Amino acid sequence: MNNWNQLLAAPAEAPTRTALAAGFVAPVTDLGLIAFSGDDTAAFLHSQLTNDVEHLGAGEVRLAGYCSPKGRLLASFLMWKDEQSVYLQLARDIQPAIQKRLQMFVLRAKTKPVDVTEQRVALGLGGALAEAVLQTWFDALPAAPYTKLDHPLGTLLRVADAFGAPRYLWLTTPETATTVAPELADRLVVGGNAAWRLSDIHAGVPLIAAATQEQFVPQMINFELLGGVNFKKGCYPGQEIVARSQYLGKLKRRTALVTIDDATVGPGTEVFTPADPGQPCGMVVNAAPNGGGGVDALVEMKLDALEAGDVRARAADGPALAFQPLPYVLDKLEV
Repeated sequence: MNNWNQLLAAPAEAPTRTALAAGFVAPVTDLGLIAFSGDDTAAFLHSQLTNDVEHLGAGEVRLAGYCSPKGRLLASFLMWKDEQSVYLQLARDIQPAIQKRLQMFVLRAKTKPVDVTEQRVALGLGGALAEAVLQTWFDALPAAPYTKLDHPLGTLLRVADAFGAPRYLWLTTPETATTVAPELADRLVVGGNAAWRLSDIHAGVPLIAAATQEQFVPQMINFELLGGVNFKKGCYPGQEIVARSQYLGKLKRRTALVTIDDATVGPGTEVFTPADPGQPCGMVVNAAPNGGGGVDALVEMKLDALEAGDVRARAADGPALAFQPLPYVLDKLEV
């Protein structure tokens, strides 16, 4: 493998969890990137998103959500900034519509969103060998999850750990990606978008895409446990409902990590319990091939279904969900 196009080519088979845990690189092409620039950028985004933008530090990375007036997530973002812009990374299949919607509310604010997806290559790296490989080009690495550094070779974001090791998103130019591709491919397992999504799933980090828009209040997908909601920041669309769900405890739903022996299960698939076969108890948020013929998934569901443990995909007699431990404590308070 000696050029960028070969690295981009999706592997014939999905890497296993064991392979990803050893060390992997995945060109990530299913995420879009919006850059907001202008004097009012922080204030505008602060008024629209679930997280604090006005106090976002130059070395920080944060999760954030964008809700409908009913408090349901229209999009989830990874967010960071540099001296010129605030960046929102989101599922590419919803990016144009989300960018257009945010643009509608700019009004007189001095900020402008620009699609910069094609200006940067996103490389996802993780597993035990990722740090050593990155040190080929970086003298220092971000020290903790959700921190970043800027470098002549691009922006390096450290995101949530998975498989017991750090994960990184390296945003760089196509030229730099072409240069580093042979070394990356020689030393790491090469995956595609599904490999990166599998690592996200094992980090317990959800991604809202077209199949799941307006399905979940942030707490349903553990978003506040991941730091994606700031309850002190003030108003944004849906804020009252999100806050009420937190403090009055009316949701009684959470998201779990599961394995399903059915490769066709995907985001938006409903799940059921034999105790109530007529009504879905939840929905698949994200799913990715696990290299063993099935998928690993993040599944939102009622707390009583989660606690009972007998949950099936598509129907009450469908393939069973095998529950796996999340990498963070799942607070089962009634939120």
